[in-house]
Amino acid sequence: MTNNPSAEKPTDEWVTGDEPMTGPQQSYLSTLAREAGEELLPDEMTKAEASEEIERLQEATGRGAHQHQRPADDTEGVTDRQELPLPIPEPEAD
Repeated sequence: MTNNPSAEKPTDEWVTGDEPMTGPQQSYLSTLAREAGEELLPDEMTKAEASEEIERLQEATGRGAHQHQRPADDTEGVTDRQELPLPIPEPEAD
């Protein structure tokens, strides 16, 4: 196994790295493979192999953590439940 640069530990040092990939990993891999125009991946990957393949496909599709970051704006991180601050109106001249 190779090292995954975004992981805290290299994938070959993961305690559970040899266990079968998780359902969420398999689902995300399927989505990424489809977006990258690649065939669906084997169902029998390990967690570590799936993590490495996810990183490769994220780079290929532009979904990687360091890909296409947009500049922050006033609405960055605002959800539907939050209100944006309103500007304070200037006092009217007499």
